[in-house]
Amino acid sequence: METLRSKKGFICDMDGVIYHGNRLLPGVKEFVDWLYRENKQFLFLTNNSGRTPGELQQKLFRMGLDVDESHFYTSALATAKFLSRQSPGCSAYVIGDHGLFNALHDAGIMINDVNPDYVVIGETVNYNFDCICRAMHHIYNGARLIGTNTDLTGPTEDGIMPACRALVSPVEITTGVSAYYVGKPNPLMMRTGLKMLGVHSEDAAMIGDRMDTDIIAGIESGLDTVLVLSGVTTREEIMRFPYRPRLVLDGVGDIANM
Repeated sequence: METLRSKKGFICDMDGVIYHGNRLLPGVKEFVDWLYRENKQFLFLTNNSGRTPGELQQKLFRMGLDVDESHFYTSALATAKFLSRQSPGCSAYVIGDHGLFNALHDAGIMINDVNPDYVVIGETVNYNFDCICRAMHHIYNGARLIGTNTDLTGPTEDGIMPACRALVSPVEITTGVSAYYVGKPNPLMMRTGLKMLGVHSEDAAMIGDRMDTDIIAGIESGLDTVLVLSGVTTREEIMRFPYRPRLVLDGVGDIANM
C-alpha cells in the first residue's frame, strides 16, 4: 500500500469506483480529499461516452465533490481525437448520447446520415432496430466501424446494464466487420491520460473495477494496478483471468484510511 500511496499520479475509472448511478460510493470523499491534501495529480478516465466532462463535474458536485472539469477525460473525447487525427474533416453516422455528439462536433467531425466515412457507436438509451439497420447500410457502403469502448456491461444503482460493446455487437455480427475500439484498454487513451497528468507511467497508478479494461490497460501501459471490489468484479472472478492486479481493495477509501 505504501508503494501505491507514493505514486505521483492516479488514473481512476468512475462507474463502480467513484459512484453507482447517482450514489457516491463509500470512502470516495476521503480519497479525493487525500489526493488534494497530498498534492497528487489525478484524472477520472471513464469509458462511458454519454456525458461531457462538464456534466461529469456537475454530477460529482451534486454528490458533494468539488473537482475541476480538467480532471475528467472520456472515451468520447478519445474517439473524437482519434478520428480527427486519422481523417481530418471526416463525417460519421453516430449512435450515442450528447457527450459523444459534442466531442465529435468540437473536433470538427460532421454528423452524416447519407454517406458517412465512419459509423461511431457509444453508450445510449436511444438504441433501436432502425439504428442497427442504418449502421449496417452505411458499413455495406464502405463506412468504417468505430466503438468508443469495449465495455459489455456497466454498473448502475439498479444493477448491471448493457454498455457499448453490447450495442456494437449486432452491427459487427450482421456485417461481418469488426469495430476498432478506442477507449480502455486501448493504449491510445492511457497515453493521453498520462500526458494530461504530466507523469511517467512508472510514477502512476490505474484504479478500476474491471479486469478486462481497467487492469489490463494499466498493465499494458506500465502503471501500478489496483482493482476495487465496489463495481462489477468480485474477488472470485479475478481468478478467471491470466493476469492480476497488484492490489485488490474493497474501495478507494482504503487508500486514504491508513
